[in-house]
Amino acid sequence: MVRKILGSVTAAALLLAVLVLSVPGHTWASENDVKPPAVAVMVAQADDEDVNDPLEPVNRAIFRFNEFLHDILLGPIARLYNENLPAVFRAGVSNFLSNLATPITVANNILQGDTDGAVIAISRFMTNSTVGLAGIADVAAELGVEEQKEDFGQTLGVWGFGEGFYVVLPIFGPSSPRDAVGKFLVDPCFSVSGHWLDNTDQETLEWTLTGVDGVSEYAGVVDELDQVRKTSVDYYAAIRSLYRQKRKTEINNGETLELPPIPDLGYDMVPEDLNQPLAGRPEALGVSK
Repeated sequence: MVRKILGSVTAAALLLAVLVLSVPGHTWASENDVKPPAVAVMVAQADDEDVNDPLEPVNRAIFRFNEFLHDILLGPIARLYNENLPAVFRAGVSNFLSNLATPITVANNILQGDTDGAVIAISRFMTNSTVGLAGIADVAAELGVEEQKEDFGQTLGVWGFGEGFYVVLPIFGPSSPRDAVGKFLVDPCFSVSGHWLDNTDQETLEWTLTGVDGVSEYAGVVDELDQVRKTSVDYYAAIRSLYRQKRKTEINNGETLELPPIPDLGYDMVPEDLNQPLAGRPEALGVSK
């Protein structure tokens, strides 16, 4: 599969980097990182020594390419998806796809030594797959058992591997060597549905599920991303900051912030300073809209 080949090549090229650069507590800084000027609607930025973006010129070029693709393809499709399909249908699609990915969470719970988390994930899967009609309805959440997604990038982080340098991947967006290795090389090994699709030569169905998943994830945050873009002095730096802090909170199983859902394409949005607001919330700073 083209997608898997692309992912494997990208992650393999980064594997050596993550082993060398991602030692616990180590940081790599770019001398050219500059904080943007203060604005009324703030998106927190990392300190110069914490930005860790030595590939910034290349990353910005790839970021612009990704934005071009989103503007001409994914963005219009996501907006049509939101405008023409009812919210209950969109929620059902998202729930179904999330339920399919449960084995990945369970495997990483076990690798992290979190047996309680694995039991919760399994119980959610059993409940939603039966009472929830194959996961279309998130009955478990309605019963108070919230979803906690885990991936191999988080597992490496739990065991002390640092993120390494920040990198923007073509199409997939913000990442790091650690997270790319997990996303493209390890987590697919835990996907039961992925193995079934491969072993039964269901390429059309696999591509369909991949496409629907991408549209569903992006459609869930397209409006919020537009707001961040409009209110950020440096949209690239804002997304970088939000992505990195989101990964930190996921690894630490921190409190869930009041933020929009985050797509797997990589636009993970959480402020660097958890006490600071996202774009679109000027009232938190006492600034009128």
